[in-house]
Amino acid sequence: MPRPTAAQLAYGTATVVVSTIAMLLLSQTRTGLGVAVIAAAALALGLLVALTVPMPKRRGAGRAAAAASAAAPQAAPAPAAARVPEPRAAAAEHPVHH
Repeated sequence: MPRPTAAQLAYGTATVVVSTIAMLLLSQTRTGLGVAVIAAAALALGLLVALTVPMPKRRGAGRAAAAASAAAPQAAPAPAAARVPEPRAAAAEHPVHH
């Protein structure tokens, strides 16, 4: 598993802190069990946010693809008539039965 990036750590941490404060203020809980449940929910939410932050693309992969496309000979574009698909025959369509 790749190491988390700085953005993932920052978003996850901010989510945990803000969601914990918001849930504690909204629920007005005073019991230890309530605080523990809110803390667990905030940690789960922070983990979810951190995992959904997109990972940066590798720098070498983009350069290699650009170099390969620049080295490949360019083919002439196809005429417009060649790009239009053929119409489907009526026999090729499947009837819908309800």
